[in-house]
Amino acid sequence: MSRLVVVGSVNVDATSYVDAFPQPGETIHSHGHRVALGGKGANQAIAAHLCSADVEFVARLGDDAAADVARAAFARFGLPTEAVATVAGTPTGVAQITVAASGENTIVVTAGANSAVGADVVAAERERIAAAELVLTQGELPVPTIEALAVACDEAGTRFALNLAPPVGVAAAAVAIADPLVVNVHEARAVGIGAALPDHAPAEAWRDAAASVVGDLARSVVVTLGARGAVAADADGSWIVTAPGVEAVDTTGAGDAATGALAAMLAEGRSLPDAVRIAVAAGAIAVQSRGTVDSYAGRVDVLALADRTELR
Repeated sequence: MSRLVVVGSVNVDATSYVDAFPQPGETIHSHGHRVALGGKGANQAIAAHLCSADVEFVARLGDDAAADVARAAFARFGLPTEAVATVAGTPTGVAQITVAASGENTIVVTAGANSAVGADVVAAERERIAAAELVLTQGELPVPTIEALAVACDEAGTRFALNLAPPVGVAAAAVAIADPLVVNVHEARAVGIGAALPDHAPAEAWRDAAASVVGDLARSVVVTLGARGAVAADADGSWIVTAPGVEAVDTTGAGDAATGALAAMLAEGRSLPDAVRIAVAAGAIAVQSRGTVDSYAGRVDVLALADRTELR
């Protein structure tokens, strides 16, 4: 039986490394460039797979050279791809990424074949969804697809995790099924969590904001706080997880590393606070190297670093 189904996007990332982001109208030189697998769905599926989850990945690729890059990466990581199909006459999704010396990034995504992951795909995958312990998806898919997936999970009694990144306009009834809803601080404000809180508000404030919407906005909530860790809340309580101190080299994909690890831990039956503790460790490892999936660690290393996280 499948433990975790990830329904999500696949992009090929074209990343340039710069000292500082250009101003509008400014042309600058980069001091490095790389092309690699990306897309929130692919990133999270690989992160979960590396954490030893039994992952099935449902996605769509184009029929171009970029698809070869994606399939080669799937093979290298050993990610099962039986549910990854090709859409003829359509390009594979791409992401144009700029990473500054600070480790921060800007990302522009072109959906390509990801747009073909429609509600019809959800209908065709109902058996796979019903057999899963947890289904995970993200905001990079079409809104009707996300909504159909939430309903399919609810009908099947399968736990539904929603990483609403970017924070697209998913119907409130669909978001309410999320268990958990996973967002960063910018996305949190966009969906009504901590609307008046600044990014660097105390973790206690973000924890309380997450707790205030449990049972209304979503069944449970995780808000990631970058280098500070994350907060989480469900019907049983609310928690702060403090990240271990590390030197950030590239934050690209770190949130996906955390979300994939979170989904893997929840799918194997861990509690929300324990799963978030491990997710924070996965993200902390990812920021220490360049790239997305190539910066992700395996289960042993993630669990070892999780012992250095503080849960309160």
